[in-house]
Amino acid sequence: MYKEFYGLKELPFALTPDPRFIYFTPSHTEAMSNLHYGIESGKGLIVVTGEVGTGKTTILRWMMQRLDRTVLVAYVFNPRLTVPEFYQYITTLFEIKNWENKSDLLLELGRTLESRHARGLRTVLIIDEAHGLSHHVLEEIRLLSNFESDTAKQLQIVLTGQPEMREVLNDPALRQLKQRVALRCEIDPLPNVEETNRYVISRLLVAGAERTDIFSPAAIDFIFRSSEGIPRNINKLCDNALLAGFASGTSVIGREIIEEIAETFDMLPRGMSRDGGSSNTEYETPARIFTQAGRAELWAAGTGSNSSSSGSKTGAATQTSVAELPAERSEASNGEGSPVRAPHADGNGSTFRSWDEMGD
Repeated sequence: MYKEFYGLKELPFALTPDPRFIYFTPSHTEAMSNLHYGIESGKGLIVVTGEVGTGKTTILRWMMQRLDRTVLVAYVFNPRLTVPEFYQYITTLFEIKNWENKSDLLLELGRTLESRHARGLRTVLIIDEAHGLSHHVLEEIRLLSNFESDTAKQLQIVLTGQPEMREVLNDPALRQLKQRVALRCEIDPLPNVEETNRYVISRLLVAGAERTDIFSPAAIDFIFRSSEGIPRNINKLCDNALLAGFASGTSVIGREIIEEIAETFDMLPRGMSRDGGSSNTEYETPARIFTQAGRAELWAAGTGSNSSSSGSKTGAATQTSVAELPAERSEASNGEGSPVRAPHADGNGSTFRSWDEMGD
């Protein structure tokens, strides 16, 4: 709907893991390097973890599109499989037939892997959302890693998952699997506002944007704070903001629109209330403790200018009491041995007046 309005050829912030829109941060580059090195060198088991929405699936699809045709890949995207379903799934992807039981399956798989390895070809099993695999399936994956020659693994296995994958591998029951992991890396969210700005611009350019200042600096700042640097959250905010901007005829998306979208999706930054203010308790200015008449008397006492006789006496008494104090008593120590003189009564009056002007 908003493509023509913002000069775009396609939607830049779709939530699908389109490899064309991949943006390489340092952690993405590290993950891709680990995958390339591990598969090419026959390392066996590689684990990639990252928070939800950081781009794990996008990296996998980007890599699979660029693998040579000689690489045979089985990609499992749904981990909720029983052991029989798991084997049926991967044998179909590897085009392994003529088996009736697990023994037949393993024999056929072993012959396929050995034949391909002897010809210098790579066979790769990629399992996304691997933190959701059952312990039984994970144990079968460990046993599959036993297909190996004297120098390299015949089956390269890539497990990607959320940070919970670390807890899964630390389970004592899976310690044998953990020991088989040859390479591990983690994909991090975007670290700062500058990286978020580059990410947004990168996707706009891929989408054919005629200009890259569609989002104001203040909007980018709030996008980073609300999304916590997670690309999927950034896409959600930007896509809905462009729709809202189109509806209101706004050519440049400002912070106000991002705030509205963030509130709609319950993505306001931590510590920020839904009305845009801080969630910290705010207190009213303390009320005055003296009446107006009492404050007037206090000024008069401080200046000694009260017109009443009692006020004059009070003022004179105040001045005398201060003036007649012995030096050692009218001078207090400041903690460093230096005397601090008691303020003169006139000084008190001016102080009271300044307090009154400041509203206490």
